[in-house]
Amino acid sequence: MLRALNYRKLVLEYMIWVNRQIHHAGGSRMADTRSARENVSFAVVGTGGKGAITAGAILLEAAGKGGWHGLLTRSVGPQIRGGEAAALVRLATKPAFTMARDFNILVALDWKNADRFISAMPVARGGLVIADPASGSAPRAVQEASCTIAEVPIAALAKEIGGGRENMVAVGLVARLVGLEEEAVMEVIAARLGRKGRAAVDSGRACLEAGMEAAEALVPAFPLAPAPERDSPRWLITGNEAMGLGLLRGGIRFAAAYPITPATDLLEYLAPALSRIGGALLQAEDELASINMALGASFGGRPSVTATSGPGLALMMESLGLAAASETPVVVVDVMRVGPSTGIATKSEQSDLNIAVHGFHGDAPHVVLAPLGVADCLFVGQWAVHLAESLQTPVIVLSDQSIGQARVVIDRPADMQFLTRRKAFRATGEPYLRYALTADGVSPMAIPGQPGGQYTADGLTHAQSGAPSSAAKDQSEQMAKRARKIELFDFGDYWGEIEGPEEAETVILTWGSMAGAAREALGGDTRLIALRLISPLPVGQIQPALKGAKRVLLVEQNASGQLYRHIRAHMDLPGEVRQLNREGPDLIGPQEIAATLRDWSPA
Repeated sequence: MLRALNYRKLVLEYMIWVNRQIHHAGGSRMADTRSARENVSFAVVGTGGKGAITAGAILLEAAGKGGWHGLLTRSVGPQIRGGEAAALVRLATKPAFTMARDFNILVALDWKNADRFISAMPVARGGLVIADPASGSAPRAVQEASCTIAEVPIAALAKEIGGGRENMVAVGLVARLVGLEEEAVMEVIAARLGRKGRAAVDSGRACLEAGMEAAEALVPAFPLAPAPERDSPRWLITGNEAMGLGLLRGGIRFAAAYPITPATDLLEYLAPALSRIGGALLQAEDELASINMALGASFGGRPSVTATSGPGLALMMESLGLAAASETPVVVVDVMRVGPSTGIATKSEQSDLNIAVHGFHGDAPHVVLAPLGVADCLFVGQWAVHLAESLQTPVIVLSDQSIGQARVVIDRPADMQFLTRRKAFRATGEPYLRYALTADGVSPMAIPGQPGGQYTADGLTHAQSGAPSSAAKDQSEQMAKRARKIELFDFGDYWGEIEGPEEAETVILTWGSMAGAAREALGGDTRLIALRLISPLPVGQIQPALKGAKRVLLVEQNASGQLYRHIRAHMDLPGEVRQLNREGPDLIGPQEIAATLRDWSPA
């Protein structure tokens, strides 16, 4: 330990000297900015396996325990292991809905593969880049930024500590620069490393202290403003975890799925959670098997779900048509990613709206939902189960990578209660009509083996009894029945969210995960309409919300403007309409939305 302390002293003296000599792209030293900030953003980058994402997660959790809000997203390559990896973190005194446009601090554990993704995390003007001199030169994009580049021998500091890890040194560096308390950070490290034994915890503390000590010689610093008061503990949760919790609260007791990025996290959450409450998750051999297993379990009376991404949803379409025709409830969570085909599996896009709404063959009315953020995933998961069970229909939930894998500090969401139940069959002695033409379109559903509840169940056109039929009358009646139950259903106020003044002449109209960026872009003279219910499109609610609008900006993360085309197929939009849309993975941010509105001169 004496050797380590002496080495650290030498490093500190060396860094002070280096920082006096350091040069900047602008040619002069940046000012030391130590005034408190309401928002601080940083990135930790390195080769996959070095723990960059773990470092970011520890810092986010420590900030959450201290009372701040925060958001972590990750950037990784397509490799199973290795390749590039980065944790992108934003800490704030108010709820953070989107990642920052640029970063105050960038810590590079190494520069390997950095050219592949460093452009996605630009350093803010006046920012600080911390790099290990042993890792080589920084990429040109970093060298040309108007920032301070400081050299810290991260690997050497970690090596001097028994069991030391570079990412724990990085945690210390950032924690000191943003003003997190050492013991708050150490509490998180101890919780994560405790199962590995006391030696691992002691090593973590030594690395943390080494990083904090090294950070003393660095400028500029970016301390957070004091955390706001809070009435109750906050949650640290991902969108996939929140979705899983919502599904369980809704009554899901069976899941079948084939692993696929970025939905696998949801399955990993559900597997142990279901087993604790008497449910089960079964890993299927492919997506076709998983949807059919979910339908089988639902047919047997167990509320069921499968989770996938775009390629898997495409494979499920035939069986989802079976669910619609047989009126078997099921929930499908599609955590969207960049397509088409395999695309970029680890990046986000909102490009599955078309297939979710229109992908079924034949006319097959069903429900499509989209959560408006990480916290909203909990509500939408629960609501999806309620709708599927109440309407006896497939419900597709369009989440995406940007919220599914984001880890966020949030206030505890309100507990919701739905009177969720299937319309169950009760034996009366009369012949059972599984598909009886009821007023609301929903017919009593029997459980297999229930006395008096036998019927034929398949995908053929059928009469009210379920017996296969080729009669035009039966086809017409059953098609109308399936449409009627969704058309007549009262979705209530859950269809979307409206923010901003009623008299605003400028409206941002968006859906799903883009609601966060749009919310942060709102000005005092702009109204936001964010759709949670995509199909059936809530025309009767959208039209009043657009009253008085003279300018409507459609914001969505896909190349073809899928929401815009979907809306225009059902209704007209008032005033001048413009679109702000593009493919992923370059996400549309609040600054871009605000700039678009600012440059849009009133007609």
